[in-house]
Amino acid sequence: MAEAVRVCLIRHGETDWNAERRIQGHRDLPLNASGLAQAEALARGLADLTVEAIYSSDLLRARQTAQPLADSLGVALQTDPLLRERNFGCCEGKTIDEVMAGDALIARGLSARQPDFVLPGGESLLQHLARVETCFARLATRHGGQCVVVVSHGGVLDLVYRRARGVPIERARDFPLPNASVNWLTIRGECWQLESWGETGHLEGIPQVAFVTRI
Repeated sequence: MAEAVRVCLIRHGETDWNAERRIQGHRDLPLNASGLAQAEALARGLADLTVEAIYSSDLLRARQTAQPLADSLGVALQTDPLLRERNFGCCEGKTIDEVMAGDALIARGLSARQPDFVLPGGESLLQHLARVETCFARLATRHGGQCVVVVSHGGVLDLVYRRARGVPIERARDFPLPNASVNWLTIRGECWQLESWGETGHLEGIPQVAFVTRI
């Protein structure tokens, strides 16, 4: 039987577009002042962690979150575009309210979380899930018996939670996705098991935006 890989899964720190409830997708945006503070607090909070590797989405907000931790632990940061947020295509740059008030087909596809609905210029939830599963399967094969850090995006964490807990992809989200949160996942073969979710104790005293998006 394959050895399990233990994953410390982290959502990137806050950006201005998070605060504005604006859809980021593949837009390459930096952390804001709160996000940078969150990244530093994350590095302090995980300073005693022993890991084999640190992986990050190649988008700037994820890399800026991961780099202080990589520096603290003395582990080289590796980037992987498979860890990117869902490609929201024509919706990127718009607020949630703007999207919901716009094209009815797009608004319905997003709000109902239709699994196979492909956003114009973007991808569907099922396409995003396939990308995420491919990435984590590679990590499990490469790092059996080891612990790794993965820094990614809210949409990726959403899919990981659903995959591990057996929550249908189209069901409305009822679990938190805080910026710079720590989440622990164990993968052994096809079995994904969550150990903990949404840890934010390391962020005490740093302002946080409530993540209320359901898409």
